Amino acid sequence: MDAWLATFTEHAWEPQLVVLLSTAYAMLLGGVIGFERELKDRPAGFRTHMLVAGAAALLVGLGDLIANHFAAQHSQQILRIDPIRLIEAVVTAVGFLGAGAIFRRAGGNSVAGLTTAASLLMVATIGIAAGLHAQMLALGATVITLAVLVVLAWVERRAGTRKEERRRA
Repeated sequence: MDAWLATFTEHAWEPQLVVLLSTAYAMLLGGVIGFERELKDRPAGFRTHMLVAGAAALLVGLGDLIANHFAAQHSQQILRIDPIRLIEAVVTAVGFLGAGAIFRRAGGNSVAGLTTAASLLMVATIGIAAGLHAQMLALGATVITLAVLVVLAWVERRAGTRKEERRRA
């Protein structure tokens, strides 16, 4: 038990707290977008969007911690960190989630869930930005995403470009 507790003091707390705060920030921003999806009763709502954004930020933050950990041990020759691989892993995972949110409506050629899948990808990207400590970028992307989801949906309804059965998207 003492050895396990000692591992908590071996590593600096500050970088871990920064990653944790970035994860919470990403989850907050993802939750704002997820709340909009929840209000429209979409397949992926509040909690899903929060978890996707948080997981993306945590993965990127962990990559940063791993790189710093091994750099401190002078192992640059042994370990090579490619941060793009972490981002690729997030995008791949979100692709699977998005595919589950997309379905074809029976009796027609229309597809539902595309906007939800796109919003999941967007919150993952917002999470990546938060994980990289680009808080202003993450916040700005959240505002723009909400504008697309709320304002443009309103414009489409007013212009009459959406069919009646698709109004809730």
